[in-house]
Amino acid sequence: MASPLRPGTLYIVVSYLLISALPFLPLAMGQPVSDPWRLAAMEAVTWALLWAVFKKPRWFHWLLLHAFLAVPTEIYLRLYFGQGISTHHLGIIAETSPKEALEFLGNKAWMLLAIMLAVIAWWASILRLAWRSHALSWSHYSRWLAIAAYLVGASVWFYGRELGVASASIVAKAPASNSAPASGSASEEEENDDASDADASSSPAVKKPVPASPASTAYARYVAKAALYLPKLPRWANIPYDDDTFARTWPFGLVLRGVDFWNERSYLADLAGKSNAFSFHAHDTGPAARPQIVVMVIGESSRYDRWSINGYQRETNPLLGKEGNLVAFSNMVTAVSATRLSVPVIVSRKPATMSLKAGFSEKSFLTAFKEAGFKTFWLSNQMSFGQFDTPISVFAKEADVTQFLNLGGFTNSSNYDQILLEPMNNAMRDAAPKKLIVLHTLGNHWNYSHRYPKSYDKWQPSLFGVENPAFTDLANKPALNNSYDNSVLYTDWMLAEVISNLKASGQLASMMFVSDHGQTLYDGSCNLAFHGHNTQYEFHIPAFVWYSDAFKEVHPDKVDQMNRHRTSRLSTENVFHSLLDMADIRYPDEKLQWSLFSSQFKRHTRYVDSYGWSNYDNATFKGDCREVIDKKKPLAQEK
Repeated sequence: MASPLRPGTLYIVVSYLLISALPFLPLAMGQPVSDPWRLAAMEAVTWALLWAVFKKPRWFHWLLLHAFLAVPTEIYLRLYFGQGISTHHLGIIAETSPKEALEFLGNKAWMLLAIMLAVIAWWASILRLAWRSHALSWSHYSRWLAIAAYLVGASVWFYGRELGVASASIVAKAPASNSAPASGSASEEEENDDASDADASSSPAVKKPVPASPASTAYARYVAKAALYLPKLPRWANIPYDDDTFARTWPFGLVLRGVDFWNERSYLADLAGKSNAFSFHAHDTGPAARPQIVVMVIGESSRYDRWSINGYQRETNPLLGKEGNLVAFSNMVTAVSATRLSVPVIVSRKPATMSLKAGFSEKSFLTAFKEAGFKTFWLSNQMSFGQFDTPISVFAKEADVTQFLNLGGFTNSSNYDQILLEPMNNAMRDAAPKKLIVLHTLGNHWNYSHRYPKSYDKWQPSLFGVENPAFTDLANKPALNNSYDNSVLYTDWMLAEVISNLKASGQLASMMFVSDHGQTLYDGSCNLAFHGHNTQYEFHIPAFVWYSDAFKEVHPDKVDQMNRHRTSRLSTENVFHSLLDMADIRYPDEKLQWSLFSSQFKRHTRYVDSYGWSNYDNATFKGDCREVIDKKKPLAQEK
């Protein structure tokens, strides 16, 4: 019998240990890893099962090819972005064409190719040794005992998942936090960054709620009936397994992440299918022979009263404040303080009171612009796939060109929004005479100090350079607020660069900016921060339009109407209609009474997600948190 200590055998074992150690790479960089012992135990158990089922490496090594090919990407993401491969990254890989990849990599493409060939050679060398060696063959009867133990454990875990564990019934529920959102609609938002930043090294599997099928409903009834007669598991029999931890294992967690990615793609296709046959029948009524560029910038977590163009005492907008052709709107609100719910209302005709429901039967303004002869671009510094991002990606995919540029997600190593400038300039140089360019920014998203470079760390003290700051510590309130203002200062530069590029084009150009929602920042005696609450600070958002001299020359009436509506009661429901009107795009069932560029504009009821659908203009603002309280009974919500 061959010795297990022979060089070839050790080479195989060490190779498997190396790829299994990838989730622990942060430890080597002085960073924490969440629940490392459970992670290691799951990897050990899964390796044992794989070996027991296939008996020898020669039969299962083929299954690991995808993991070996993913090693360079995993290491790159962990070194530079503090996280491993996620559903979002798989989406970027799947959606990026070879041409776009080569443009992005440039001269690095050859280096990446060399690394990939080296990894394939590494995988092939292990396979060659595995075929020649018999030292790692598990022929002992204990192999069957291991399989049996796994099956028993899996059965116990499944039983506990469906019928519960006895100890769970005696655990007291934690009291509801006073910082929880009253309606609960936004509390699931991806921007609970305290959780993501605390463990940036994880790549959890994403759970997508799927509409219940008749079979699943019948199964749920069966389980509920069985629970009446069958006991719960005793506490000691609880199997400490969870999908999120398993998804972080290597190489096995890649399978779960791949399944999640497939589910996200299917979910996206399902949502897109609902509006597949929809058409606006839109057409362009502007100057046919004149090139035109329309830019729509969707901001993130930006609050109205922290912009100096809106009267803030700090000069957070020194550049935008100098723009003569800029009209800021003082009374714009969003219906929901959550990106995944607010953005669909911004980009489509989805009513605010439907924003809590998944999907929509119509397409976005991207399709209307395409029908009118515009080439459309969606350039994003946010996420592409995930529980909170896929509903937005449904609309983003309508564009002729869709690029998601943020490999770091919402972590400390995310790209600054300036990463959008070069793709935007490329879009502006496109041969198409008329173009719509959507920029979805990371804006003023927590952690605020990670949204801007050191040169914009103006107001002190700040949280710049502080890793995982204690945002719940009120002692950090001044630093947190200073960091937020610094992020707005950087946003000012970023937007001024967009305007500068549009000016340089010399074309008929216009740009609209609107934030998805605002932020609460421990205002006064208010002990709330971030968003997902029912405060005026989160509903009242900054919005403005910039236009070129050529635009004013062609559309003086639109400029006049826009100035008339500087202080009008607006909401994100007005954006769709206004953007199309700004570009002179008409369609049969248009509603010009919703456009701030039209003389037909009329006010509408502005509902916000506060204890139901509250009428924002018939509400009081309670306390230093300025909680929105409808004077009458709010409308009931459907989810």
